[in-house]
Amino acid sequence: MANTVIQATPKQIEAMQKAYLSHMSDKIPAGAIFAVKKTGLSITAYKSGKVMFQGAAGEREAAKWGTATTPKVKSTKVSTSVLPPGFASKNVAGSDEVGTGDYFGPMIVAACYVDQAMMPLLKQLGVKDSKTMTDPEICEIAKKIIPVVPHSLLLLPNPKYNELQANGMNQGQMKAILHNRALENVLKKIEPIKPDAILIDQFAEKNTYYRYLAKEASIVREDVFFATKAEGLHLSVAAASIIARSRFVEAFREMERELGLQIPKGAGSKVDQVAADILDTKGAETLQRYTKWHFANTDKARKLSRRN
Repeated sequence: MANTVIQATPKQIEAMQKAYLSHMSDKIPAGAIFAVKKTGLSITAYKSGKVMFQGAAGEREAAKWGTATTPKVKSTKVSTSVLPPGFASKNVAGSDEVGTGDYFGPMIVAACYVDQAMMPLLKQLGVKDSKTMTDPEICEIAKKIIPVVPHSLLLLPNPKYNELQANGMNQGQMKAILHNRALENVLKKIEPIKPDAILIDQFAEKNTYYRYLAKEASIVREDVFFATKAEGLHLSVAAASIIARSRFVEAFREMERELGLQIPKGAGSKVDQVAADILDTKGAETLQRYTKWHFANTDKARKLSRRN
């Protein structure tokens, strides 16, 4: 199968999410933001900014978004070249986010501090890459680690998300601000201890990340590293991912209780139909309160709505 790879900006990836929303796959590879499956075409966008186009139509489709780079041979190994030797055993504060590609539900960022003394306990409790775990497993482990791991959990509700987006803030900037503030909170909690390093699960290039934070009163800069697939690089990010995902699952349960409906995750066709049902029964104001309104799902739901 022919592969074409381009390097995309966060804004381009956000535009791709909108453009291919009706073809989103529920199966997302580790380290990816989204995956698309169409006849003769597969697209996978990674947190590193690389987007791979596969299939007969891959090269032509990629040309719509950017200039192709030389594709690398796929490897199951995670590159740790950006990190100092022995990083996995260092005392690290790490952060991760969830909910950025879901139409329903909030965006959530968590940050955790994990030192060497804490590592054996976390491993015993089952802390690992959350992508290999089910939601019930994640929620069960989160209950056990929340009392013992210094952490910060920040939730951006949909109404506030929609307000920021309408005022010109993109999703990448929202994520950067939440990561920075969550890490600040953790650093304050563990004072006077200073971590050996800080690891952010990478969703933007370093310069772009700090550009997003230009207006923030305080910015965490010292000993900060960015890496994709960071859950597998240090337990601090793995723990942060578990705590964030657990809260996301809880947020979905809250929505389902309030709406009296089963809400699908992601941004596929099932989401469009449920959104249309909410439009029909509860109105646009209610739907907007629970969704990322700028996603293409909104227009798709309007077309499916019986009110149309």
